[in-house]
Amino acid sequence: MHNIEFKAELRDPVAARRQCALLGAHHVGTLRQKDTYYKLLDGRLKKRESRGEPTEWIYYHRSDLVRPRMCHYTILSDEQAKRRWGTHNLRAWLEVTKVRELWTLANVRIHLDEVDKIGTFIEFEAVVSPKLDVQECHMAINHLREVFGPTLGEPISAGYSDLMAQTLADTHSE
Repeated sequence: MHNIEFKAELRDPVAARRQCALLGAHHVGTLRQKDTYYKLLDGRLKKRESRGEPTEWIYYHRSDLVRPRMCHYTILSDEQAKRRWGTHNLRAWLEVTKVRELWTLANVRIHLDEVDKIGTFIEFEAVVSPKLDVQECHMAINHLREVFGPTLGEPISAGYSDLMAQTLADTHSE
């Protein structure tokens, strides 16, 4: 699967929620998620756990860019992940916990994330499909960047795992 992603610091979560509602986005719910990241030679891997939801393993490739970027990903069940990587070959790198407020607008997922020890972020993910090609997904993301502009802080190129690793390194060097 593929999507176009964009992530930025979120300055004003209340205004972002209000903007979601004004756009007619559907509030799916609020999730407490724990993502455990694993180092791989090729790609990135995280195990996502959320109360009341099945565990997901997300294997993905994505460039670290501050502009909207393509992400190629596969979502696997626990059993599929065990078959693919085994149970003893993977060593956890780090964990990231967050509260994610999930909204959807057409083919776009809007995440309002409060990430423990890191901060507050907004993320747009437009799913590429036969109905919406890559160019249309980029247009949808760019439109949302304009509409949410006043609530956005700096664009973020790194994933939460990289931000957490930097936070932990900064903490240990003090």
